[in-house]
Amino acid sequence: MLCLSVLFWKRFNRKRSFIMLDSLRWKKIPVLDDGFVCLVDVMGSDRAIVQAARVSYGEGTKSVSDDRTLLRYLMRHQHTTPFEMAEIKLLVRVPMDCWRQWIRHRTASVNEYSTRYSIAIDAAYSTEPDAWRTQSQTNRQGSGILLGTAAGQQLTNEEQAFHKQARDLYEHRIGLGVAREQARKDLPLSTYTEAYWKIDLHNLFRFLGLRMEASAQWEIREYATVIGEQIVKPLFPLSWEAFADYLLESVRLSKLEQEVIQRLALRGKVPATLDDFSAAQVPAWQNLERCRERDECLAKLQFLGIVKE
Repeated sequence: MLCLSVLFWKRFNRKRSFIMLDSLRWKKIPVLDDGFVCLVDVMGSDRAIVQAARVSYGEGTKSVSDDRTLLRYLMRHQHTTPFEMAEIKLLVRVPMDCWRQWIRHRTASVNEYSTRYSIAIDAAYSTEPDAWRTQSQTNRQGSGILLGTAAGQQLTNEEQAFHKQARDLYEHRIGLGVAREQARKDLPLSTYTEAYWKIDLHNLFRFLGLRMEASAQWEIREYATVIGEQIVKPLFPLSWEAFADYLLESVRLSKLEQEVIQRLALRGKVPATLDDFSAAQVPAWQNLERCRERDECLAKLQFLGIVKE
């Protein structure tokens, strides 16, 4: 009776996976103003990952609850190899400046649209007037606050005029017979490109963990969020749950940060004030006027409620 129940569950789960895959495959999910993410193919499932972990050729008689427990164990203890047994292949349309960050993740197989062979895609990412951001005062590679619609409208108008001018120049060169590889050189980085991108689930989780993080650039964060929540989550629900719990939505504490918490606890200062935190901070931080490590520690402890806002 148990074997029949397990068999029924497996067949039901397999059928549900096929339906889910068919509903997602080749569906262009919009991102930004003219970009998209599209699932081309997928190999494997939550079940394939646990099979690899058990080094088993058959599906066995394990229940779905056993699979969930094992997947969470693998994620929690960073046993990553079984997650490499599943792969996802995507077709993406993305602005070139965003793609530069994307392609730094060198653990995927990539084939990009070539503007040497083909005419450049006639689309460029245009920033909405209320989406222009100031430079961060604490992070040299990040954004600060929104600039405001009044100034943003002028910037957007200037951007759109520049896009048109650059495209007209490109098409003028093409019309004169200039080689495509040379005609393209003054196209802006906001020009969209397309690429096939195939990656295993372990390295995809690494990509999503970095690019869905709050400090990531907003534009690539939009792509990562779509990939994670609208593609990976429905295809690998148990793996996604473990990833979200142990990596995406977790707070990692360094040895120094743990020592700060221990000092606060020993002094009975939990929850602590900013003065309490200052007194308990790492000695090496105390004489530093600016210290990002200290600032990040404080932000974590405030998030956890250990230090009052």
